[in-house]
Amino acid sequence: MFSLFKSKPDSSNKTMDDLKLNLGCGYNKLSGYLNVDKFAECSPDLVVDLETFPWPFENDSVSEIYLNHVLEHLGATVETFKGIIQELYRVCRHDAIIQINVPHPRHDNFLDDPTHVRAITPNLMTLFDRSKCDEWEKLDVANSQLAKYWHVDMRITEVVFMPVPKYLEAYRSGAITDREIAELAETQNNIISEYSIKLKVVK
Repeated sequence: MFSLFKSKPDSSNKTMDDLKLNLGCGYNKLSGYLNVDKFAECSPDLVVDLETFPWPFENDSVSEIYLNHVLEHLGATVETFKGIIQELYRVCRHDAIIQINVPHPRHDNFLDDPTHVRAITPNLMTLFDRSKCDEWEKLDVANSQLAKYWHVDMRITEVVFMPVPKYLEAYRSGAITDREIAELAETQNNIISEYSIKLKVVK
């Protein structure tokens, strides 16, 4: 699906029965969410280092998580990244939504920031889908079955690409198709600026 995605999720007042987390919020606070960040300087609702485990949230307590240009800054080592993925899964309830916005790894916005430690792509997030792992096992392919190894299950429900203005304008005018933009992005830099990946948690 090719379309513009919202910069912020829909929000509503949070209750104890409907905990929504805006993780790594920085100065981008969201109404209806518990705004969480490592740095007290940005005055979050709760100061939490997301690379320290466990997080201070109960099992199966969260209905929605928003990560806006956060995940690419976390988990420089495999073990730390594993902990982050497992904590996301642990705190989420069944059918919880995880919304991830990240820079495209072939865009200068990703390449130029020294605090970006990991490329986050739809293919990477697919490794945490147990149904995909089951398919790969039957087909005897070499994909890393991380959903099984790490005991998580998160399924992609939507991926949206944000092209740079030049290609967005060409797409809107009909001069280029979404498929053509995607094909260009496979071999060239600075075509897509960011991904929006939506996951649903399965328990």
